[in-house]
Amino acid sequence: MPEANIITGQYVQISQSPASLGERIIAQIIDNFLIICYLVGVTLLIAELNLSFFSNELFFLLGIYLPALFYHFLMELFNHGQSVGKMVMRIRVVKKDGTTPGIGDFFMRWLLQLVDLGFSGVGALVILISKNSQRLGDLAAGTMVIQLNDYRKIQVSLDEFSYLDRKYKPVYPQAEDLSLNQLDVIQRTLNSEYGYERERRIASLAEKVRTHLNISDTNTADEKFLYTIVRDYQHFTLEII
Repeated sequence: MPEANIITGQYVQISQSPASLGERIIAQIIDNFLIICYLVGVTLLIAELNLSFFSNELFFLLGIYLPALFYHFLMELFNHGQSVGKMVMRIRVVKKDGTTPGIGDFFMRWLLQLVDLGFSGVGALVILISKNSQRLGDLAAGTMVIQLNDYRKIQVSLDEFSYLDRKYKPVYPQAEDLSLNQLDVIQRTLNSEYGYERERRIASLAEKVRTHLNISDTNTADEKFLYTIVRDYQHFTLEII
């Protein structure tokens, strides 16, 4: 499976492998099975309890079929690009630059899924012939489905080792006050497996580091901030040597 390598504006290389058609089909089958179980289960429950609220056909349609219809859109929106099937298959929807899609992107994917007809016909054909295994919804939204196991970011800034230069001016001089153990925590967090839990830990750690070092800058992205803190710390360490 070919990898998609992107260099972002923050000098971060995104290396990610598109999910295969087979993985996406299996994920879709799992999701469809859950939707069918939901529809059958709720319909039987209503029939068994004889709920008068659903005697009106409109309420029945709204209460039963709308959640199933919007399943993929809502799951991907509130579960960081993953439906239950995608979670099982370890695949995820992301923007082509590796960032998390917005609500408009997820809605566009969902809307054009009706055109793609799941994975039959047009949908499967477009996935097979497109460069990053994208269906029509992905092409329109600028998204792709990737394998989480192969997703990684690598700092590749041209001045990645600029802290080795004596003329280098640290962005955050407060980094010198960090202990070796604190730096180790930051580095292990940055090197952890990509996913929602990593994003949550980075956001929490960045907030703690800013508070601990009394840094007021909140405009810099949390991950870039922590990478810069590490680089500045290494600069001060080399000066001591």
